[in-house]
Amino acid sequence: MKRRGLLLALLLGLLPGSLKAAPSLEYAVKAAYLPKFIPFITWPDGAFAGADAPFTICLLGQDHFEGKLDQAAAGLRAGDHPVQVRHLAAPDPSANCQLIFLPAGSDPASARGTLDATRGRPVVTVTDSGLSVHGMISFVIENNHVRFDIDDAMAAEGGLAISSKLLGLAHAVKMRGQP
Repeated sequence: MKRRGLLLALLLGLLPGSLKAAPSLEYAVKAAYLPKFIPFITWPDGAFAGADAPFTICLLGQDHFEGKLDQAAAGLRAGDHPVQVRHLAAPDPSANCQLIFLPAGSDPASARGTLDATRGRPVVTVTDSGLSVHGMISFVIENNHVRFDIDDAMAAEGGLAISSKLLGLAHAVKMRGQP
């Protein structure tokens, strides 16, 4: 149990977990989570346009993060790939996203279309709490704390491998081979 707590602290840094203050705190925590997921996920060969192509986090729709995601990703690298954040008004297959965040308030049909379009591809889909659809990683709010669920079966379809360390921190996990 101590190791799990230590890993969680490392994953989140020194972030406050309580969301009693304001919604902006919720998105500050989520902005910190997103880039920290990257080292715990392995993308297959060919997931990037080139050896030094950027690792792209795509944010669809409204930016609830108010720039905090851009700040959290600034200067980071995913192996040989510099991490960049792209803000997209609508899904764009040419954006070469390795991680897509679907925010609260997304149109359910559009969100479902994005999830269907990325299914079986090496793209981590992250859905915000409150959405009726769920990605590979889905944020949930429990007792005023940001948590996340993981659908490892969906990740396997895209050739992605999620570290057991990250799976161990998840609120709930749908394992590979489960219906």
